[in-house]
Amino acid sequence: MAQLETGLSPRALLDALLELEQECGRTREFINAPRTLDLDLLLYDELLHHEHGLTIPHPQMHLRAFVLRPLLEIAPDCVIPGIGAAAAALRQCADQQLERVF
Repeated sequence: MAQLETGLSPRALLDALLELEQECGRTREFINAPRTLDLDLLLYDELLHHEHGLTIPHPQMHLRAFVLRPLLEIAPDCVIPGIGAAAAALRQCADQQLERVF
């Protein structure tokens, strides 16, 4: 999980992330195939945005404890536009098991 500042537009940032995945050897053999690297654009300020291939906030992030817990570590007061507090969303994922691996 990372938080950054950029002058890139959301589409340009996503394109840069996808290019980085490719440079690191990621292949996309089929939808949801196992992946060695997965860079997603989850949030972009308070933006609500949808275009072909890009939805912000990420449409499933509020349903995934493995996304929400690290997000709250770097942004404890995070609010997901259109959803609400990330901490509240994480409470709704209480049945999901997480294990920290270093």
